[in-house]
Amino acid sequence: MARVTARTSDIEKAAGVLRAGGLVALPTETVYGLGADAEDPAAVGRIFQVKGRPPSHPLIVHIGGAEQLDDWVQDVPATARRLAGHFWPGPLTLVLRRGPRVPLEATGGLETVAVRVPDHPVALALLAAFGGGVTAPSANRFGSVSPTTADDVRAELGDAVDFVLDGGPCEVGVESTIVDATGEIPSILRPGGVTREDLEAVLGRPLEVPATSHVRVPGQHPSHYAPRARVVLVEPEKVVAEAELAQELGHRVGVFLPAAFAGAEVKAHAVVAVPGSMADYARGLYGFLRKLDQRGCDLIIASVPAQEGLGLAIANRLRRAAGPRPIV
Repeated sequence: MARVTARTSDIEKAAGVLRAGGLVALPTETVYGLGADAEDPAAVGRIFQVKGRPPSHPLIVHIGGAEQLDDWVQDVPATARRLAGHFWPGPLTLVLRRGPRVPLEATGGLETVAVRVPDHPVALALLAAFGGGVTAPSANRFGSVSPTTADDVRAELGDAVDFVLDGGPCEVGVESTIVDATGEIPSILRPGGVTREDLEAVLGRPLEVPATSHVRVPGQHPSHYAPRARVVLVEPEKVVAEAELAQELGHRVGVFLPAAFAGAEVKAHAVVAVPGSMADYARGLYGFLRKLDQRGCDLIIASVPAQEGLGLAIANRLRRAAGPRPIV
């Protein structure tokens, strides 16, 4: 995928908005983020207000390079430095002890902070022009489908964002992998764009992916990444039958048709053919969910892929999308 760059004037404008305490939607390789000056508690507070995000949910601080890590955190273990040196810039977030520059408003009151270096030329240019750290959760309402284009941001947040910096479609398409790196034995708190296998290859040891964690990080809410339509997960060989039954019962059914069943006829309102490549699936996942919402589906039938490589992150997002919705 060819990378889209932004005009210097737009990057300078975005940096000015951040300096003034405003909010900027910025592209990263994973999803679009809703950015604010990481050292401005009032600006950080606006992120929570616009997203409708609970203030106890910590944010990720984006910085311009691994050489800036010690400006934002303290007591960095050797394993964390090894991971940063290998995967940054890239879709890896490290949870470390908070340094004094990071306000508690950005960490949900925790003494740990999540930090990463985005692998996108526009994001890196903005960080260089701004000269500081930028807190940037996904640029969408809390719990809903993450945006992977500037148009997704505009459609969902509208004028609540002071400036949208367009960097084209996101290349990875799912959020960063979050690793608890506070100790010498790291663990994966959220699977994402860097695979468990890649991390294990660098560290030379297996990594746990605990179902729950005492460390609060983004993306742990039971219902997350969710479209308006209800998502139901079934075994791959049952997708077609379950979809057709739900359609007969009066639902407007959207189907994620597994690659193994490509070309199968499905009696449903809308069908998305799941790519055989996990990289292509991850890149398109949120767009597929948005598409089925736009088609007016009220129910989406899908299955989870094999939980290896990027399939682990895709499975995580689908399970969160299918999680219990809050009663409103």
